[in-house]
Amino acid sequence: MSVISQNLQAVRQQIAAVADKAQRRADEVTLLAVSKTFGAQEVLAAADTGQRAFGENYLQEALAKMTEVQAARPDLALAWHFIGPIQSNKTRPIAEHFDWVHSVDREKIAQRLSDQRPAQLPPLDICLQVNISGEQSKSGMTPDEALDAAPRIAALPRIRLRGLMAIPEPQDDPALQRAPFRQLRALFDRLNEQGLRLDTLSMGMSGDLEAAVAEGATIVRIGSAIFGARDYAKQ
Repeated sequence: MSVISQNLQAVRQQIAAVADKAQRRADEVTLLAVSKTFGAQEVLAAADTGQRAFGENYLQEALAKMTEVQAARPDLALAWHFIGPIQSNKTRPIAEHFDWVHSVDREKIAQRLSDQRPAQLPPLDICLQVNISGEQSKSGMTPDEALDAAPRIAALPRIRLRGLMAIPEPQDDPALQRAPFRQLRALFDRLNEQGLRLDTLSMGMSGDLEAAVAEGATIVRIGSAIFGARDYAKQ
């Protein structure tokens, strides 16, 4: 068994344990393997253990990797999630090549993704990125901006608004970790009460996985615990 296979097994067991502790089913939580800075061979090693959802932050790296994976295993159906910051001039290739986008942080980006999604592809699944901790350095809508924009974004024709994403300020205290996730869940519930049909809370990484699952995460984004330490010089 490869190191990546062993790591994936350990992460899946951890998710099952924290879900059980939160009185949830493990299959309510999707593991998104964050493969940024790692190559096609690492993605294929993870895919060989049944992993199908992969998260990427850097567009050019991701497109090259997708091509390599497709060439090596044309039979393999993977779901590619874009989770990095989005510049306006990058929306077309994202709309053309990804299945999900977690980091829609303004209405203009949602509009461009809808306009540029090819007609022959299913609608692009998206999450609104919410700056739930109010950090100056973080991307994302404020909760009030998300409340205002979400109904208009949900009405766009070539995208499908699935839910919310957040990357809260890192905390060591589990109670402090849970607070922003609870706020995001409350915003999610408010939007659904207003008639939206959201089903996705993309929140939680290696350091705050338990807090996120306890507060209702449906997608957790795990990278180095699966693939090992990152070498950003390779990006």
